[in-house]
Amino acid sequence: MIKASNIHKSYGNLHVLKGVNVEIQKGEIVSIVGKSGAGKSTLLHILGTLDGTDQGTIEINNTNISSLTAIQLAQFRNENIGFVFQFHHLLPEFTALENVCIPAFIRKQSEKEASKRAKELLGYLGLAERLEHKPTQLSGGEQQRVAVARALMNKPAVLFADEPSGNLDSQSSQELHQLLFKLRDDLQQTFIIVTHNEELAEMSDRRLVMQDGVII
Repeated sequence: MIKASNIHKSYGNLHVLKGVNVEIQKGEIVSIVGKSGAGKSTLLHILGTLDGTDQGTIEINNTNISSLTAIQLAQFRNENIGFVFQFHHLLPEFTALENVCIPAFIRKQSEKEASKRAKELLGYLGLAERLEHKPTQLSGGEQQRVAVARALMNKPAVLFADEPSGNLDSQSSQELHQLLFKLRDDLQQTFIIVTHNEELAEMSDRRLVMQDGVII
């Protein structure tokens, strides 16, 4: 699903990634762990095409990312990649259903088609009764599940998660972790997760440890 070779990234004089190589298979749940400053989130943002590399190549779903123009890359990201962050980033003025529909609208999908898929996802995630609720009317765990539904809206090849349970209580964290594995089992969904949560890391198919800008 993903092949990254010799990835380097610097910000000014700070050399953050120092030749990272990684391959991710379809349907894998891979956790990236390590101390703060090891380069985990930087690697996640680069693999997720949110940031560029200084050196190295990335292929996602057999597409060489560096060969794409900015407009092509934005379209590729919308169609192939989903994101879940520590903070859900839901738009407060929109309902759960409307928030989930947004990636489909960006893709120029009809409202009827988008709404049908969004309702199916929210139902699958146990939120069928919360479609018309705005984020402030939802618990933290429910808000994060809406964010997961939004990330899945366009049937992404891979879903990237940066500390997805970092802002949740222990019960909501466990429920979210179980949900990720259910998605993998039911949909063959591929996940790359940056986490400090050892329980989640141990549950994953693979646990990649980063230290000083490389995977050790």
